[in-house]
Amino acid sequence: MKAHNKASAWFDEMYQENRETQEKIPWARQAVNPLLQSYLDENREHKGTALVIGCGLGDDAHALELAGYKVTAIDVSESALAQAKERFPQSSICFKRQDIFEYEAEFNFVFEAFTIQSLPLEFREKMIKAVAKRVAKNGTLLIVAHKLEHEFQGPPYPLTKEEIDKFKKHGLEEYSFEIHTEASKISNSRFRVLYRVT
Repeated sequence: MKAHNKASAWFDEMYQENRETQEKIPWARQAVNPLLQSYLDENREHKGTALVIGCGLGDDAHALELAGYKVTAIDVSESALAQAKERFPQSSICFKRQDIFEYEAEFNFVFEAFTIQSLPLEFREKMIKAVAKRVAKNGTLLIVAHKLEHEFQGPPYPLTKEEIDKFKKHGLEEYSFEIHTEASKISNSRFRVLYRVT
């Protein structure tokens, strides 16, 4: 098993152990990420293909489908994907188990929230590059991540501004940069950054 797969294996155990109730899964809102929803509400045109990285229980993927995208939602957890399919049985979303480091497809819109920070720090550069490569020419990437505010013993491992800026090294142009506040044991500040490939 590859090192990054070992590092993320605990996700599937978490979903399996909490299949009956997701209250103990801290990132499972069972609702669309509000920073994704506000983006969808602010922008009128949503078409083409979309990718959700680390889709979990599927709420963000469902919101993108409702907005007008043809959605692929990937995760490393078979249990999470099975639950997502059960929650949205009428959906045409393509839920699939996929390692982002071995994925070749490109999409018009890519959404990544809290997945980069879930892996140990030694995978950060590799993960940023892998996410950036999934954005098609003229496509858009929306990143949501906790901002590192103080020393924090992860996982997860909140990101710094310098780390977020590394997306620019991979052909992405920063279109908007925002910091939002929401109470959390991890960090009360969250990045919402929009990138485009030109």
